Amino acid sequence: MMRRLRHWLHRQQRPQRYALLDGLLSNHALSRDEVLARQQTDLERIIAFAAANTNYYRDRLGPILARAAGRWTASDLPILRKDDVVRRLPDFLAHSADPATTKIGHTGGSTGKPLAFYYDEAKHELMRAGMMRSYMGSGWRPGQKILNFWGARQDTVAGGVFGAGYGDFIAAEKTIAAHEFSAARLREWARTIRAYRPVLLQGYASILAELARFVVDHKVTMPGSLIGVYATAEVLDGWQREVMERAFGCKVFNQYGSREVPNIACECRRGNMHVFTDMVYLESVPEDGEDRLLITSLTNRLMPFIRYDIGDSGRLADGSCDCGWPFPLMEMGMCRHNDLIRTRTGRVIHPSFFNRLLYGLTQIEQYQFVQEAPDRIVLNVVAPMPLAAAIEQRLRDDIRRDVDPLMDFRLNRVAAIARTASGKHRFVVSRC
Repeated sequence: MMRRLRHWLHRQQRPQRYALLDGLLSNHALSRDEVLARQQTDLERIIAFAAANTNYYRDRLGPILARAAGRWTASDLPILRKDDVVRRLPDFLAHSADPATTKIGHTGGSTGKPLAFYYDEAKHELMRAGMMRSYMGSGWRPGQKILNFWGARQDTVAGGVFGAGYGDFIAAEKTIAAHEFSAARLREWARTIRAYRPVLLQGYASILAELARFVVDHKVTMPGSLIGVYATAEVLDGWQREVMERAFGCKVFNQYGSREVPNIACECRRGNMHVFTDMVYLESVPEDGEDRLLITSLTNRLMPFIRYDIGDSGRLADGSCDCGWPFPLMEMGMCRHNDLIRTRTGRVIHPSFFNRLLYGLTQIEQYQFVQEAPDRIVLNVVAPMPLAAAIEQRLRDDIRRDVDPLMDFRLNRVAAIARTASGKHRFVVSRC
């Protein structure tokens, strides 16, 4: 009864979100051939729109499309790099939007490159509708409780992605700020799960795995209400999946998306990753010894992302799935694998904390936090000009306030930051 009431109230509060959700769910009745044909049409439309309505794509795509005279493929179009977005951010905004009033979001960049992007209410509502669609793959239904473990603070305050207050009651969501933890905090979270009795858990894979390990080690009984755990934002390792399923007594679902291009793919109840072709066009291209993922958002007409090198690896997969989703399959590579920072007092800080410290600092081309000792952290940055002393002091103050008051912090401007042997960039590294 309460679920149905919350669902009804939420529909009244968020009519656009539910209209978008209904549209997404209607695509599940299509065949594989139909969803791919629709994807191709959507790809052609977004490319034509971007070339006609943004300065950046007018310059980059206009000449190519004119020469091709309608006979082009995606591989004929240039790859969009994060540096391109940083350099020419205003030129990506659609001509119909007012740059003075359009909201700007930030991502610290899970590959170590901060990024700013434009967004509006339409993008936000479609993102949330897409997330709801993913959740429904577990058997969850609107109105059932979700408990989020989120590391980015702007997501956990009122008005954030996962908000707070009365709106969360109607949406049947509760969000825990989980950018750092200790044994006491893990015990508190386990108690919250028992008291709140959610149907789904969602959060960073490493955070949920540490909580699961605590639940197993301390033999904490989890509520029978749980039917799924959604791991996002990081690589989901096999051991993490195993300990979560053992602790929470339900299936773990891997999600793939980003702030700038959400809802790229999600795992179904059969354990296969499906690409949401009604929202993105995904390519896998060989580069520097790995299969790089290029993503085109098919829905973003405020700030188009076309053949965007998101910095992750993976490949498209053959075959089909009997879960009922008509969407094609993919396999993730090793991406977003970061280190937890552990302090002298036993606190454990999630990499997202350090990620968010650099929001808005798009003059940084690349960065890496390195914990050299329990009480010493170095931030290496690649930037065309030295960062202002006030920025360095603000970072030092934030780290000493929120991590360790005795933490030694040093900022280094370097020419380059080395990649791992697998070619990936880790933006937080612990050497102790």
